[in-house]
Amino acid sequence: MVEHDAPGATRAAYDAVAATYEELFRDSLRDSPLDRAMLGVLAEAVRADGDGRVADLGCGPGHVTAHLDGLGLSAFGVDASPAMIELARRAHPHLRFDVGSMAALDIADGALDGVLSRWSVIHLPPGELPAVLAEFHRVLAPGGHLLIAFSGSEGPAHPTQVFDHAVAPAYRWWPDHLAATLRESGLVETARMVREPGPADRRQFQEIHLLARKA
Repeated sequence: MVEHDAPGATRAAYDAVAATYEELFRDSLRDSPLDRAMLGVLAEAVRADGDGRVADLGCGPGHVTAHLDGLGLSAFGVDASPAMIELARRAHPHLRFDVGSMAALDIADGALDGVLSRWSVIHLPPGELPAVLAEFHRVLAPGGHLLIAFSGSEGPAHPTQVFDHAVAPAYRWWPDHLAATLRESGLVETARMVREPGPADRRQFQEIHLLARKA
């Protein structure tokens, strides 16, 4: 029952904090050179292998979608929170933003050259992740690229760990375990970036970015 209610509870929680979230994170990429670098890698890969159509899934207030647009991609955002989508449309009226679920995307099979999922899977109960990754695989064209970012667990003995996220219950993943789950969904890891926490970071978690490709 808890897992069944998780998406609705997460959506309501983000609706409630949408304005605060936008204020806190709209300039977050400015001070995150490693994040910008990985987004640049995704953009280059997508431009090299397709027409540049990318979905930012779990886009929040749209600041990262706008960054992808600035990298020359045909980017649009999807988020389960109507309040987040309203903020994104207001801040970036030239871009497309849709309310939707990662588990049931209103996107045709093979329509995308790239998918971005930045910390959007962390609120999924572990048992629901494979179905969402299968949905990512479905909407990607052959050879399409996925960049997925998440918080790392403490070690291989802990493939997933719950942590007290400020908005909604969330999970950390051991990167090798998530990479194996990607492979089972037909998405093969091609690169990995691991950011170690700084001494002043509130959470002493690794931040993981995995780049994968649809076979």
